[in-house]
Amino acid sequence: MTTHTQHHGPGPIRERRTGGPLGLMALAVLTELRASLRTPEFAVGAVAIPLVLYAMFGLPNESTLPGGTSVRLAMLVSIAAYGVVSLAIFVFGEDVAGDRGRGWARTLAATPLQTRTYLAGKVGDAVVLAVLIVTALSLLAAFAGGVELDAGSWLALGATMVSAVLLFSPLGFAIAYLARPRAAAVVANLIFLPLAFASGFFFPLGELPDVIGTIAEVLPTFHFGQLAYRVVMPDGDVEFWSDTATRPLWIHAVWVLGYAVVLGAAALLAARREAVTRRG
Repeated sequence: MTTHTQHHGPGPIRERRTGGPLGLMALAVLTELRASLRTPEFAVGAVAIPLVLYAMFGLPNESTLPGGTSVRLAMLVSIAAYGVVSLAIFVFGEDVAGDRGRGWARTLAATPLQTRTYLAGKVGDAVVLAVLIVTALSLLAAFAGGVELDAGSWLALGATMVSAVLLFSPLGFAIAYLARPRAAAVVANLIFLPLAFASGFFFPLGELPDVIGTIAEVLPTFHFGQLAYRVVMPDGDVEFWSDTATRPLWIHAVWVLGYAVVLGAAALLAARREAVTRRG
């Protein structure tokens, strides 16, 4: 795809190659990724905090579950889920809300750049960072914790974790458009930390009060965790770790996807309402 610039003077007409829609999306991803990496407290924190949590809660535990799963592997799944889900919520929540607060979203609306290209940049940025988180945690678990999986299981676990970027981005967008821009970070923390705690990402649900287990049954993070545990753990160990009977995988998938659809619709309605308000 080539765009032509108007030419009013002597000399050849210069052409600017955009690479078409895919080229623009790739450029948007690269731009967002560079912006994230230029913010050390965000990029380093996104990867470092899950590593620190795993080093604190996973590596010291040498126990084995009744079915033979090491607690270090179970904690790897839990902390990886925490890291990737939090990344999705904060990239799409706090970051997009910041763009709204700075007027960047309004500026983009006045340009030929389509909203889907802007969102593709956010998605690509989050996917790359999610891969970094999962890879770093997996290397730490394998080399420092002695966690052993076959290549297929490592890849399946990684793919499951990276899918959380898409599954939980609607929650981030809902926060970005329903909360005030300056309050989005606080709202994201107030929502995500209880979700992670009540879903057993920090401590097994069996070690928490029964009321937490009851609440967990209706949380999307809990159901995502159940999907992730089942990738690398037998059902018996998942039941022991989660203190709940296993269910068919499709039930957990419906819960997670249902939340994504409802929250995505809420974010879309809020974004359209804001656009109408700006035009009106």
